[in-house]
Amino acid sequence: MFLKLKMVASELCLSFLGMFLFWLTSVIPQARPPPCVAFNSICRSAEIFQLFFLCFSLGIISIGAGAIKSSSLAFGSDQLKREVYQGNVRAVEIYFSWYYAVSGLSVLVALTCLVYIQVNMGWALGFGAPLLLMLFSTLFIYLGTPLYVKLKPKSSLITGFFQVIVASYRNRCLRLSPKSADILYHQKKGSAIVLPSEKLMFLNKACIVQDPQLDLSPDGEATDPWRLCTVDQVEELKALLKIVPIWLTGVVMSINISQNSFPVLQANTMDRHIGSSFEIPAASFGIFVVISAILWIVLYDSLILPVASKMTGKPSHFSTKERMGFGLFLSFLSVLVVAAVEGVRRSIAIKEGYSDDPQGVIPMSAMWLLPQNSLAGFAEALHVIGQNEFYISEFPRSMSSVASALLGVGMGVGSLLASFLMSTIDDLTKSGGQESWISSNIDKGHYDYYYLVLAGFSLVNILCYIVCSRAYGPCKGEEGDVREEEKP
Repeated sequence: MFLKLKMVASELCLSFLGMFLFWLTSVIPQARPPPCVAFNSICRSAEIFQLFFLCFSLGIISIGAGAIKSSSLAFGSDQLKREVYQGNVRAVEIYFSWYYAVSGLSVLVALTCLVYIQVNMGWALGFGAPLLLMLFSTLFIYLGTPLYVKLKPKSSLITGFFQVIVASYRNRCLRLSPKSADILYHQKKGSAIVLPSEKLMFLNKACIVQDPQLDLSPDGEATDPWRLCTVDQVEELKALLKIVPIWLTGVVMSINISQNSFPVLQANTMDRHIGSSFEIPAASFGIFVVISAILWIVLYDSLILPVASKMTGKPSHFSTKERMGFGLFLSFLSVLVVAAVEGVRRSIAIKEGYSDDPQGVIPMSAMWLLPQNSLAGFAEALHVIGQNEFYISEFPRSMSSVASALLGVGMGVGSLLASFLMSTIDDLTKSGGQESWISSNIDKGHYDYYYLVLAGFSLVNILCYIVCSRAYGPCKGEEGDVREEEKP
């Protein structure tokens, strides 16, 4: 097996092992604290070994899940034939759309069916069901091995990036001629890339052959890879550096996505009843974000694009940058709606006398939360799918693993920034003995102001994205379209 397949298979095994250890905490009494005494609510704390066992199992699950998300996405894109991958944009778009849709569907199953099993049938069966699913997925990936397209692994990309940086610095005194024919560049054997691009030209010095006798070995390889790199290595680093500004705009959107605690507190104070008997749990309103994302994917593929194609008389397609930009705009609208709804909810709570009772339920339907959840779901579907497709299509195919990991890294950085922003606003707004905007008592706090701050960041982020998108230029495959539009 080759590298990506090995990675997916090994991380599935690792996740299965972590899930198995986690399941043991529900079936082995010694692996968890004893039940609390019912009549006086006395609970004994977990022992050090029990805590270590739990944290160790969760850590293994997290490592495996994080690696699977990036590796499986890249490995799946490898299964598209080269001619399809390069020529059929819709094939790539459909793959990423339905990858995200299936992922969202799995979240729905986890938040509904698995939670129902855990609550009504016990934790042993509740944790045993995903363990069984992990076993099936691990077996399936091995059974399908003969059918997969397996690309040969190449040398470390990270090492190659550093080699280009070091080589371009060491060759900084070289002069770049405006005529490429006057310069000999070091090409990788079998590569279709002959000359480096004209963007970020200072990096081109890393692949200039000064003296073929000294710089190249008899087999055509560089004698010192830290002084001479291939054109491919230079273009790979350029591809990564070029997308950094656009990637940063996605990090800012991840701050909005990371606001997970307040929506639960908000829903908990509102009337969540449907009819006279059924009440939606406050924590379950996040499901509507996932449902909206899946709904958008279905509508986009089965209704929006066909209708647009029929109206224009030719196959219609929205570029990755257009979808990412529209996703940023919808994310901006969603936090504006959150601020507006929270302003109304807070005023009703104060009017009804619930200021000192944050657990009190006000006479306002929680269905008012659906618009903001729907907008957030549409925004995620557009931007997340657009990001993944943008990175995969813009990077060389050898960098597909890096491309598929960028979204996860951005969301992680966004979560850290969200925590920093919340702490900063908390410190600033509670100075002088005043109530913090993000107080634990949401009726005394001002979460509507906090979300207006997020809306301000989102608006500035949209403007930055427009500038970065135009500076980036056309994506791969769009250069011809641009030339056609420029013709009189």
